[in-house]
Amino acid sequence: MDISDFKKDTTFGVIGVCGANGNLIARILKERGFNVIGTDISQKKNCKFASALEGYDIEVFYGKTPNAFFDKSDYIIPPASLSKDSEIYKRINKPVVELTDVIELFKSEKPVFGITGTNGKTTTTTLLKKIAEENGIMPCQHNLAGMQGNAEFIPILQSRLDADVGILEVGTFGVPGTVGRIVVNTDMEAGLITNITPDHLNDLGSFMDYANVKGEFIQELNGKKIIVNAHDPTIMGLLRELNYEGEVITFGVNERPDSIGIKECVCGNELAVKEIISGCGYYFCKCGLTTPQVDYIATNVDLNNRTFDLFTPEGKLTVQMAIDGLHNVYNVTGVIIAAREFLKLPYDKILEPISTFTGVEGRMEKVDTVNGKTVFVDYAHNPAGVQTVLKEFQKLFGDFTTVITVSSESGYSGDLNIFNSVLKFSKFVVPASHASQNVAIEKLNENSRLNDRIFLNHRSHFKKSGTLGANENDVRDGIKKALNLDCEMIVAIGEAATKYKSVITDLKS
Repeated sequence: MDISDFKKDTTFGVIGVCGANGNLIARILKERGFNVIGTDISQKKNCKFASALEGYDIEVFYGKTPNAFFDKSDYIIPPASLSKDSEIYKRINKPVVELTDVIELFKSEKPVFGITGTNGKTTTTTLLKKIAEENGIMPCQHNLAGMQGNAEFIPILQSRLDADVGILEVGTFGVPGTVGRIVVNTDMEAGLITNITPDHLNDLGSFMDYANVKGEFIQELNGKKIIVNAHDPTIMGLLRELNYEGEVITFGVNERPDSIGIKECVCGNELAVKEIISGCGYYFCKCGLTTPQVDYIATNVDLNNRTFDLFTPEGKLTVQMAIDGLHNVYNVTGVIIAAREFLKLPYDKILEPISTFTGVEGRMEKVDTVNGKTVFVDYAHNPAGVQTVLKEFQKLFGDFTTVITVSSESGYSGDLNIFNSVLKFSKFVVPASHASQNVAIEKLNENSRLNDRIFLNHRSHFKKSGTLGANENDVRDGIKKALNLDCEMIVAIGEAATKYKSVITDLKS
């Protein structure tokens, strides 16, 4: 099958346009001038991504698949998940084009830059897109409402939408091959790694197994250009072990470490890291892996005024941020390099959008003030992310109560590490997720004095889904409990906290 096989008046019938892949495929084909019709078993009012099809002039049969759909189509594109034994598949009477055919036939045809890592990907990607847009460079957008869209086929298909550049967040559900497939199938030419800290360990078994999934990013960009946080020993170790031969641009933050963490080195030894943020800082292993001198170094960090100096190969910059936290100094530094190297922008055109970037929804987000108490939510859902974010909240604001809605993808060990970080940095703890409540019971049984800090007011029976560890009622109950504690600030962490943050404002009434 070749692109020349299809005349411009070809009509493609896409089954499942209310799904992410079907939605993107329909738009890709329409942007390339083909006729497109769609169908889905969902009614339009229940079609989550219907708004993304607006303006595309695509006829959609919602709630049913009439014979007219097949009659009007020259080719049918079914979802990859559609069983050949299903009734609708048996009705297909036209040639079938598979998802993999679409990927093979229609290339991205634009420069593509990828961003991966355990934490900070979304902030970094969103800020780099903002810089591009404000300088007249249009990045492709999947426009799938409520969808992060950083894994599986979404980044691959997104890269094929009409735009000047592709700026893609590259995630993984902990499945080997996922990251590499995204890099290869988007023809990615450069990328950035924010950090690699433990996550998805319940699926992969060990930290290095997880790190090697992220390492696919390095493998597939070999010989190209990669921007890395050199304060992360895992990233630097993988570059060495995978014999990366492309251009490496390194960055870091010159800040006094405030803790020592233990991380597994790529050589198999335990490695002590003098941490600036969780898992990143100054390190030395007997295998020879040590913190390098970096190409870009952020220094003179003033978190209260959100400023820092960045020493670049071309001189010193003074950077004004509109977001909080030392972790965001790392994120912003990586973005500056990416905007300079990939978008080829001068520094003044980069720094202005940074100064007005107020962050991503669900990241250190102030939601409302209820009964005189300020309530934030943060999507932090793995041990390193929770530790880093809560440490920054403590530096910036002092005492707070943490409501935990997380269910770690690393299972019990992740839930325990998250709870320990919450105890370390919070004045009070309200476990709202089933996973955190299990840990809380253990903690209270071991040490009754924690009754003054851990407030377990109900038992959730919500069954986790990924990192979603609580339902709407659990979040509401957790926030209500926190509002009754003697602390003027509340931080609700986890996917559920951000998904159901509307309950915070509801509690005002």
